[in-house]
Amino acid sequence: MWVEPILVLLFGYLLGSIPFGLVLTRLSGGGDLRQTGSGNIGATNVLRTGNKGLAALTLLLDMGKGYAAVYIALQISGGLGVLAGLGAFLGHLYPVWLRFDGGKGVATLLGIVTALIPMAGLIFAVTWLGSLALWRYSSVAGMLAAISVPIAVFALGEYAMMPMFIGLALLVLWKHRSNIERLIAGEEPKVGAKKRA
Repeated sequence: MWVEPILVLLFGYLLGSIPFGLVLTRLSGGGDLRQTGSGNIGATNVLRTGNKGLAALTLLLDMGKGYAAVYIALQISGGLGVLAGLGAFLGHLYPVWLRFDGGKGVATLLGIVTALIPMAGLIFAVTWLGSLALWRYSSVAGMLAAISVPIAVFALGEYAMMPMFIGLALLVLWKHRSNIERLIAGEEPKVGAKKRA
């Protein structure tokens, strides 16, 4: 009885562990993304290479793998979507291919939430984009969007999913710990800001 859930969790993990930002940057001749900017494999760091199109594609693919993992699992059984989403999220954060040093999970979390609870996904997206427009800190926007998920899930009455989304939000905050330190020190770069000479 445990075979199917374990396989779905593994499937989600393998799909989530595909480092699209790293792969796309290498294919475009941009070298190793981990040697650029923050060293992160996500869309924000791809943007630091100066390739906006590639950054947008990375964002969509990172969202897409979270959504796809959940959607495919839901076609098998309604109860497996959460497991697939959890696997995809952990795969993005801790991919075996990169010695378990992956991204921060914001875009992938958006895909997972949207597939499971579309209205919560909409709240996530509005929080993310609104915070980014207001403060222009990608890290702040991502963290606030992640925190909005368990709040939205509670407001929408999806109580059974709250423990998982609280856990995922905490993981997003954990992965942003270096950003939090830079924010406190006043050294966190804003999106679109020019580098200091």
